Amino acid sequence: MEMEHHMESGKRRGQSKEDLISERTGSLGCVGWFIVILSGIFTFALFPLTIWFCLKIVQEYERAVIFRLGRITDRKAKGPGIFFVLPCTDSFVKVDLRTVSFDIPPQEILTKDSVTVCVDGVVYFRVSDPIASVANVSNADFSTRLLAQTTLRNVLGTKNLAELLSDREGIAHGMQTSLDEATDNWGIKVERVEIKDVKLPHQLQRAMAAEAEAAREARAKVIAAEGEMNASRALKEASLVIAESPSALQLRYLQTLNTIAAEKNSTIIFPLPMDVMSHFMKK
Repeated sequence: MEMEHHMESGKRRGQSKEDLISERTGSLGCVGWFIVILSGIFTFALFPLTIWFCLKIVQEYERAVIFRLGRITDRKAKGPGIFFVLPCTDSFVKVDLRTVSFDIPPQEILTKDSVTVCVDGVVYFRVSDPIASVANVSNADFSTRLLAQTTLRNVLGTKNLAELLSDREGIAHGMQTSLDEATDNWGIKVERVEIKDVKLPHQLQRAMAAEAEAAREARAKVIAAEGEMNASRALKEASLVIAESPSALQLRYLQTLNTIAAEKNSTIIFPLPMDVMSHFMKK
């Protein structure tokens, strides 16, 4: 008995949305057809008056799911435009096919590396199958909103903080695929999911800012050290060139005088050869 019950429940879970709808569309039975015939006779008998109760209109972006004695009359929704219903036996539900967007409320999520973040997003969806959205779920819009919140928490709980900050497009695509598969039996098509904002704790923000500043200072010191090393190599090569030609040192004196004269005109410097100084130092 228990095994048969599990097998039956597994078959029900494996049913597609067409199978679920077909279970609700069936024969009305003898009594049902008798009531429908009576309603038709009553409609034709009072035709000038009942015409206003039989003709219904839906907009271009709407579809009507008709129920006759509680059963769906057709697997295809009516509309847009004018359609006909029988009074007393038929009722209908209007379904809006336009794309709907809603904000996912901020969710506090613990990432894979044990960091608490607050994430919110936005979801765009539309009704792709009006009959499934009416027959398979009590409130497709509200159910999709709740499922989006749960999916956001489940998906981000498997990501590290670095992945959450750098791979938003991949996370959004994964959420869209998961939501689309879950809402397919509800007649809902999830068109787009976006991660709006990721709020980090203030202490973590200060720690990350300090880490980034330290990394920038380290790179600056490395660049300055490389510049000093290159400059020392260039000075070494210049000293070797000057040592080979004594007149090059005199030209360097003149160049230095030209530079100083351009900046400070009141200062006059007379270069004194080192040979003269060495002569006086020996005495």
